[in-house]
Amino acid sequence: MAGALLYHRIRGLVPGDDAGDAASGFCDPAGGHDPVFRRDALQALGGWDAHNVTEDADLGFRLARHGFRTEMIATSTGEEANCHPLPWVKQRSRWLKGYMVTYLVHMRAPLLLLRQLGPWRFLGYQTHFITALSQFLLAPVLWSFWLVLMGLPHPLDGLIPEGPLIAMARLFLLVEILTIATGLLAVSGPAHRHLLFWVPTLHFYFPLGVLAVYKALYELIFAPFFWDKTAHGHSLLSRPRHGLLARAFTRRS
Repeated sequence: MAGALLYHRIRGLVPGDDAGDAASGFCDPAGGHDPVFRRDALQALGGWDAHNVTEDADLGFRLARHGFRTEMIATSTGEEANCHPLPWVKQRSRWLKGYMVTYLVHMRAPLLLLRQLGPWRFLGYQTHFITALSQFLLAPVLWSFWLVLMGLPHPLDGLIPEGPLIAMARLFLLVEILTIATGLLAVSGPAHRHLLFWVPTLHFYFPLGVLAVYKALYELIFAPFFWDKTAHGHSLLSRPRHGLLARAFTRRS
């Protein structure tokens, strides 16, 4: 069944997760905005999983498991970011819940998954999902190291010697600096240079992500198939000269 099934455009001028996965030889989770499929091969796999709220990610790994390949097209696709906090949390929680479902579904038979993907792509699968989820699930634990850096008592005082605790706090600070530096580098090109001023606001991005991931965890247990709809067109509505056009194209997905 080997063959090219999915052609996927690189979203944005700065390569993201999909381009990075492809460059590393990992599986592409097939972002849902701009993939192009061969219909016969898609039907051979049984189509989309109607019960997965990130059905694109699930399909991307099912393609890889059944011998298909994903190729990247060197073009860019503009995508509207959610510009309001609460809708952003709802959208992100849906994506994170879908990631949880996708990971659990494919890991029902881990040895089979290993045989189908091979060791390298199996490692990439683990890395992709575990890092995407743990960066938010464990963020409050990491933030606790600000207490050490400010000379305040830490919950682990007495359980971990002072030296290793200080070393972990310094490592945490280094990672925070690297995160900001990476963000500055990512938007340093001509097309995104106007975003440099906003890079430090990444410190607010992760608290919103924490709200989203624990909302996703709750829904994974009590409402796994609930699809939190996202309203589009808000950024256009905020511009008076585009008001009529924006109202015509505002939709939810």
